[in-house]
Amino acid sequence: MPVILHVEVMGNPGAFKRSLLFSALSYLGFETYQVISQAAVVHAAAKVFRVEEILEQADYLYESGETEKLYQLLSQYKESEDAELLWRLARASRDIAQLSGTSEEEKKLLVYEALEYAKRALEKDESSFAAHKWYAICISDVGDYEGIRAKIANAYKIKEHFEKAIELNPKDATAIHLMGIWCYTFAEMPWYQRRIAEMLFATPPSSTYEEALGYFHRAEQVDPNFYSKNLLLLGKTYLKLHNKKLAAFWLTKAKDYAAHTEEDKQIQTEAAQLLTGFSDKN
Repeated sequence: MPVILHVEVMGNPGAFKRSLLFSALSYLGFETYQVISQAAVVHAAAKVFRVEEILEQADYLYESGETEKLYQLLSQYKESEDAELLWRLARASRDIAQLSGTSEEEKKLLVYEALEYAKRALEKDESSFAAHKWYAICISDVGDYEGIRAKIANAYKIKEHFEKAIELNPKDATAIHLMGIWCYTFAEMPWYQRRIAEMLFATPPSSTYEEALGYFHRAEQVDPNFYSKNLLLLGKTYLKLHNKKLAAFWLTKAKDYAAHTEEDKQIQTEAAQLLTGFSDKN
Protein backbone atom coordinates (compact mmCIF):
# COMPACT_ATOMS: atom_id res chain seq x y z
CA MET A 1 0.00 0.00 0.00
CA PRO A 2 2.74 2.52 0.85
CA VAL A 3 4.46 1.69 -2.46
CA ILE A 4 1.34 2.47 -4.46
CA LEU A 5 1.05 5.83 -2.69
CA HIS A 6 4.66 6.57 -3.46
CA VAL A 7 4.14 5.71 -7.12
CA GLU A 8 1.01 7.84 -7.39
CA VAL A 9 2.78 10.84 -5.92
CA MET A 10 5.83 10.37 -7.98
CA GLY A 11 3.64 9.87 -11.04
CA ASN A 12 2.17 13.39 -10.61
CA PRO A 13 4.92 15.63 -9.25
CA GLY A 14 3.04 18.84 -10.31
CA ALA A 15 0.06 17.93 -8.19
CA PHE A 16 2.32 17.20 -5.26
CA LYS A 17 4.04 20.59 -5.54
CA ARG A 18 0.68 22.34 -5.86
CA SER A 19 -0.48 20.47 -2.75
CA LEU A 20 2.58 21.57 -0.78
CA LEU A 21 2.18 25.14 -2.04
CA PHE A 22 -1.52 25.18 -1.10
CA SER A 23 -0.71 23.83 2.37
CA ALA A 24 1.99 26.44 2.86
CA LEU A 25 -0.31 29.23 1.71
CA SER A 26 -3.09 27.96 3.94
CA TYR A 27 -0.77 27.94 6.90
CA LEU A 28 0.54 31.42 6.10
CA GLY A 29 -3.03 32.64 5.60
CA PHE A 30 -4.07 31.29 8.97
CA GLU A 31 -1.05 32.86 10.65
CA THR A 32 -1.77 36.19 8.92
CA TYR A 33 -5.41 35.99 9.99
CA GLN A 34 -4.33 35.39 13.59
CA VAL A 35 -1.92 38.34 13.49
CA ILE A 36 -4.57 40.64 11.97
CA SER A 37 -7.23 39.46 14.42
CA GLN A 38 -4.91 39.99 17.38
CA ALA A 39 -3.98 43.43 16.05
CA ALA A 40 -7.67 44.32 15.66
CA VAL A 41 -8.38 43.25 19.24
CA VAL A 42 -5.41 45.27 20.52
CA HIS A 43 -6.52 48.28 18.44
CA ALA A 44 -10.09 48.01 19.73
CA ALA A 45 -8.87 47.71 23.33
CA ALA A 46 -6.58 50.71 22.83
CA LYS A 47 -9.48 52.67 21.36
CA VAL A 48 -11.72 51.86 24.35
CA PHE A 49 -8.91 52.81 26.74
CA ARG A 50 -8.38 56.04 24.80
CA VAL A 51 -12.09 56.95 25.02
CA GLU A 52 -12.14 56.20 28.75
CA GLU A 53 -9.05 58.37 29.22
CA ILE A 54 -10.70 61.26 27.35
CA LEU A 55 -13.89 60.88 29.40
CA GLU A 56 -11.86 60.98 32.63
CA GLN A 57 -10.15 64.19 31.50
CA ALA A 58 -13.48 65.67 30.42
CA ASP A 59 -15.18 64.89 33.72
CA TYR A 60 -12.26 66.35 35.67
CA LEU A 61 -12.42 69.59 33.65
CA TYR A 62 -16.20 69.76 34.08
CA GLU A 63 -16.00 69.31 37.85
CA SER A 64 -13.23 71.95 37.94
CA GLY A 65 -15.40 74.46 36.07
CA GLU A 66 -12.91 74.65 33.18
CA THR A 67 -15.61 75.28 30.57
CA GLU A 68 -13.42 76.51 27.72
CA LYS A 69 -10.71 73.87 28.18
CA LEU A 70 -13.38 71.18 28.27
CA TYR A 71 -14.90 72.40 25.01
CA GLN A 72 -11.46 72.55 23.36
CA LEU A 73 -10.73 68.98 24.47
CA LEU A 74 -14.01 67.48 23.29
CA SER A 75 -14.18 69.47 20.04
CA GLN A 76 -11.27 67.37 18.79
CA TYR A 77 -13.62 64.36 18.81
CA LYS A 78 -16.75 65.86 17.23
CA GLU A 79 -16.69 63.15 14.54
CA SER A 80 -16.72 60.44 17.21
CA GLU A 81 -19.30 57.66 17.18
CA ASP A 82 -19.20 57.33 20.97
CA ALA A 83 -22.42 58.43 22.70
CA GLU A 84 -20.60 59.24 25.97
CA LEU A 85 -18.28 61.65 24.19
CA LEU A 86 -21.09 63.17 22.13
CA TRP A 87 -23.47 64.05 24.96
CA ARG A 88 -20.59 65.58 26.89
CA LEU A 89 -19.74 67.65 23.83
CA ALA A 90 -23.39 68.76 23.62
CA ARG A 91 -23.20 69.86 27.26
CA ALA A 92 -19.86 71.63 26.74
CA SER A 93 -21.18 73.48 23.66
CA ARG A 94 -24.20 74.65 25.64
CA ASP A 95 -22.01 75.75 28.57
CA ILE A 96 -19.83 77.85 26.25
CA ALA A 97 -22.99 79.38 24.75
CA GLN A 98 -24.06 80.51 28.24
CA LEU A 99 -20.81 82.29 29.09
CA SER A 100 -21.24 86.06 29.41
CA GLY A 101 -18.42 86.69 26.93
CA THR A 102 -20.07 84.68 24.13
CA SER A 103 -21.62 86.88 21.41
CA GLU A 104 -25.27 86.39 20.46
CA GLU A 105 -24.32 85.14 17.00
CA GLU A 106 -21.84 82.61 18.38
CA LYS A 107 -24.31 81.57 21.08
CA LYS A 108 -26.92 80.67 18.48
CA LEU A 109 -24.41 78.58 16.51
CA LEU A 110 -23.35 76.74 19.67
CA VAL A 111 -26.95 76.02 20.69
CA TYR A 112 -27.70 74.38 17.34
CA GLU A 113 -24.34 72.60 17.42
CA ALA A 114 -25.18 71.21 20.86
CA LEU A 115 -28.51 69.87 19.58
CA GLU A 116 -26.77 68.05 16.75
CA TYR A 117 -24.28 66.39 19.12
CA ALA A 118 -27.06 65.37 21.53
CA LYS A 119 -29.13 63.95 18.66
CA ARG A 120 -26.17 61.88 17.44
CA ALA A 121 -25.49 60.65 20.98
CA LEU A 122 -29.08 59.43 21.24
CA GLU A 123 -28.89 57.74 17.83
CA LYS A 124 -25.76 55.89 18.96
CA ASP A 125 -27.17 54.78 22.32
CA GLU A 126 -30.87 55.03 23.16
CA SER A 127 -30.20 53.45 26.56
CA SER A 128 -28.10 56.45 27.67
CA PHE A 129 -30.05 58.48 30.22
CA ALA A 130 -27.66 61.41 29.74
CA ALA A 131 -28.24 61.43 25.96
CA HIS A 132 -32.01 61.65 26.54
CA LYS A 133 -31.55 64.41 29.11
CA TRP A 134 -29.27 66.56 27.00
CA TYR A 135 -31.31 66.04 23.86
CA ALA A 136 -34.36 67.40 25.72
CA ILE A 137 -32.37 70.35 27.09
CA CYS A 138 -31.01 71.21 23.65
CA ILE A 139 -34.44 71.00 21.98
CA SER A 140 -35.69 73.47 24.58
CA ASP A 141 -32.73 75.82 23.95
CA VAL A 142 -33.31 75.82 20.19
CA GLY A 143 -36.93 76.79 20.85
CA ASP A 144 -35.67 80.16 22.09
CA TYR A 145 -34.63 80.92 18.51
CA GLU A 146 -37.59 79.39 16.72
CA GLY A 147 -40.42 81.15 18.53
CA ILE A 148 -43.09 80.30 21.04
CA ARG A 149 -45.04 78.07 18.64
CA ALA A 150 -42.02 75.81 18.09
CA LYS A 151 -41.24 75.78 21.81
CA ILE A 152 -44.76 74.71 22.72
CA ALA A 153 -44.88 72.23 19.82
CA ASN A 154 -41.78 70.51 21.21
CA ALA A 155 -43.15 70.41 24.77
CA TYR A 156 -44.31 66.81 24.72
CA LYS A 157 -41.08 65.64 23.08
CA ILE A 158 -39.04 67.39 25.76
CA LYS A 159 -41.15 65.87 28.52
CA GLU A 160 -40.89 62.41 26.95
CA HIS A 161 -37.08 62.51 26.95
CA PHE A 162 -36.84 63.85 30.51
CA GLU A 163 -39.16 61.09 31.69
CA LYS A 164 -37.08 58.50 29.81
CA ALA A 165 -33.90 59.84 31.41
CA ILE A 166 -35.48 59.51 34.87
CA GLU A 167 -36.70 56.00 34.05
CA LEU A 168 -33.20 54.95 32.97
CA ASN A 169 -31.56 56.58 35.99
CA PRO A 170 -33.91 57.42 38.90
CA LYS A 171 -30.93 58.72 40.86
CA ASP A 172 -30.11 61.54 38.44
CA ALA A 173 -31.19 64.64 40.35
CA THR A 174 -30.65 66.93 37.37
CA ALA A 175 -33.19 65.12 35.15
CA ILE A 176 -35.73 65.17 37.99
CA HIS A 177 -35.07 68.90 38.52
CA LEU A 178 -35.57 69.57 34.80
CA MET A 179 -38.88 67.73 34.87
CA GLY A 180 -39.81 70.10 37.70
CA ILE A 181 -38.90 73.08 35.52
CA TRP A 182 -41.11 71.67 32.74
CA CYS A 183 -44.04 71.52 35.19
CA TYR A 184 -43.29 74.99 36.63
CA THR A 185 -43.11 76.51 33.13
CA PHE A 186 -46.51 75.17 32.12
CA ALA A 187 -48.05 75.99 35.50
CA GLU A 188 -47.18 79.68 35.05
CA MET A 189 -47.80 79.83 31.29
CA PRO A 190 -49.56 83.13 30.38
CA TRP A 191 -53.01 83.05 28.76
CA TYR A 192 -51.81 83.97 25.23
CA GLN A 193 -49.37 81.05 25.21
CA ARG A 194 -52.15 78.75 26.40
CA ARG A 195 -54.19 79.83 23.39
CA ILE A 196 -51.31 78.87 21.09
CA ALA A 197 -51.01 75.51 22.87
CA GLU A 198 -54.74 74.89 22.38
CA MET A 199 -54.32 75.54 18.66
CA LEU A 200 -51.42 73.07 18.40
CA PHE A 201 -52.73 70.21 20.52
CA ALA A 202 -56.09 68.59 21.12
CA THR A 203 -54.86 68.19 24.70
CA PRO A 204 -52.33 70.99 25.29
CA PRO A 205 -49.49 70.45 27.78
CA SER A 206 -50.30 71.62 31.29
CA SER A 207 -49.13 71.20 34.86
CA THR A 208 -49.42 72.63 38.39
CA TYR A 209 -47.11 74.23 40.94
CA GLU A 210 -47.79 71.27 43.24
CA GLU A 211 -46.50 68.89 40.59
CA ALA A 212 -43.40 71.04 40.04
CA LEU A 213 -42.79 71.16 43.79
CA GLY A 214 -42.92 67.36 43.97
CA TYR A 215 -40.12 67.05 41.39
CA PHE A 216 -37.95 69.73 43.06
CA HIS A 217 -38.27 68.00 46.43
CA ARG A 218 -37.60 64.61 44.85
CA ALA A 219 -34.40 65.97 43.25
CA GLU A 220 -33.31 67.34 46.62
CA GLN A 221 -33.95 63.98 48.28
CA VAL A 222 -31.85 62.18 45.67
CA ASP A 223 -28.92 64.61 45.97
CA PRO A 224 -29.23 67.32 48.66
CA ASN A 225 -27.86 70.78 47.71
CA PHE A 226 -26.75 69.51 44.30
CA TYR A 227 -27.80 72.67 42.43
CA SER A 228 -28.45 76.23 43.52
CA LYS A 229 -31.28 76.64 41.01
CA ASN A 230 -33.23 73.76 42.56
CA LEU A 231 -33.09 75.59 45.91
CA LEU A 232 -34.20 78.82 44.25
CA LEU A 233 -37.11 77.14 42.47
CA LEU A 234 -38.27 75.45 45.66
CA GLY A 235 -38.45 78.93 47.17
CA LYS A 236 -40.20 80.44 44.14
CA THR A 237 -42.70 77.57 43.93
CA TYR A 238 -43.60 77.98 47.60
CA LEU A 239 -44.10 81.69 46.88
CA LYS A 240 -46.55 80.77 44.09
CA LEU A 241 -48.36 78.56 46.61
CA HIS A 242 -48.44 81.46 49.14
CA ASN A 243 -46.30 79.66 51.71
CA LYS A 244 -43.89 82.44 52.70
CA LYS A 245 -42.31 80.57 55.58
CA LEU A 246 -41.08 77.68 53.43
CA ALA A 247 -40.30 80.08 50.57
CA ALA A 248 -37.97 82.03 52.87
CA PHE A 249 -36.32 78.81 54.06
CA TRP A 250 -35.38 77.66 50.55
CA LEU A 251 -34.50 81.12 49.24
CA THR A 252 -32.10 81.59 52.16
CA LYS A 253 -30.43 78.27 51.26
CA ALA A 254 -30.12 79.48 47.64
CA LYS A 255 -28.64 82.81 48.76
CA ASP A 256 -26.10 81.10 51.02
CA TYR A 257 -25.12 78.45 48.45
CA ALA A 258 -21.36 78.48 47.72
CA ALA A 259 -21.05 79.94 44.21
CA HIS A 260 -18.92 77.96 41.75
CA THR A 261 -20.32 79.29 38.45
CA GLU A 262 -21.72 82.49 36.97
CA GLU A 263 -25.18 80.96 37.24
CA ASP A 264 -24.70 80.34 40.98
CA LYS A 265 -23.86 84.04 41.45
CA GLN A 266 -26.95 85.11 39.48
CA ILE A 267 -29.11 82.79 41.60
CA GLN A 268 -27.63 84.20 44.82
CA THR A 269 -28.56 87.70 43.64
CA GLU A 270 -32.11 86.70 42.66
CA ALA A 271 -32.68 84.87 45.95
CA ALA A 272 -31.41 87.88 47.93
CA GLN A 273 -33.73 90.21 46.00
CA LEU A 274 -36.73 88.00 46.65
CA LEU A 275 -35.89 87.83 50.37
CA THR A 276 -35.51 91.61 50.47
CA GLY A 277 -38.97 91.83 48.93
CA PHE A 278 -40.23 89.80 51.89
CA SER A 279 -38.68 92.23 54.37
CA ASP A 280 -40.11 95.27 52.57
CA LYS A 281 -43.63 93.84 52.62
CA ASN A 282 -43.37 92.73 56.23
